[in-house]
Amino acid sequence: MSGSPTARRRRLAIELKKLREEHQLTCGQVGKELDWSGSKVNRLETGQGRVQPSDVDALCRFYGTSDELRELLRDLAKQSKVRGWWHAYGSAVPSWFSVYVGLEQAASGLRTYECECIPGLLQTADYARELRHATSPSSTEDVEQVIGVRMERQALLTNATPPDLWAIIHESVLRHAIGSPKVMREQLEHLLEVALLKNVTIQVLPFDAGSYPAVGAFSILKFPEQEDLDLVYRDGLTDAVYLERPEDIATYSNAFDNLRALSLSPQRSSNLIRHAMRGLTDD
Repeated sequence: MSGSPTARRRRLAIELKKLREEHQLTCGQVGKELDWSGSKVNRLETGQGRVQPSDVDALCRFYGTSDELRELLRDLAKQSKVRGWWHAYGSAVPSWFSVYVGLEQAASGLRTYECECIPGLLQTADYARELRHATSPSSTEDVEQVIGVRMERQALLTNATPPDLWAIIHESVLRHAIGSPKVMREQLEHLLEVALLKNVTIQVLPFDAGSYPAVGAFSILKFPEQEDLDLVYRDGLTDAVYLERPEDIATYSNAFDNLRALSLSPQRSSNLIRHAMRGLTDD
């Protein structure tokens, strides 16, 4: 089972919605039968807030599920209450981003396209620090908390069962100097080092790639269990958008495939990164 409380909460929500749809009922109809509001049923099915095991019991009795399924869903409800490591960082991980971190920790595959900056999982601490200073007037202590989260997130790339990360980075990101030349050189060197990992593929979309889907930065998360559907994530400075409809997943998957086809091969991408490094001087 996917190993983060956020992923378990999402899996539970998916299963509860599936049960209701199998019985061809609306949220309002289920709520009326259980003396709940329809909005409560909707919240349980969308993973908004924590689901109590007693809620699962009530729903399973109403739907007439097997004892085995009821116990599975009860376990999911209990496990979804466990706090992930990122919760220890408090406000350094806002609620809208906490959801993403939890899903990222459980993902078996990550497909990401970046056209503004180096993807978070591939950033050095100094590069991330420069970005944070530029986008937020936070105190030094707050910034270091944020950097700590980012560095701890990256540990998943080298753990015992790392996800498969495929990152496409626009060439402009390599040319856009963040911080001093030293900071940028170290960042590009880090890209080359991470690209050597068996589970990481890095491609660069060059300036001369021609036209391509103007979709902006996005990530597609894939999960190890078939029941856990793919998810598209797009973030901003203060919020995030999560897309789960099959048609949205298909749109972004096609966009990623097109971007991948237009990008340089991993080897040529590494060569371009080295070329960008040579252009950085301390003068």
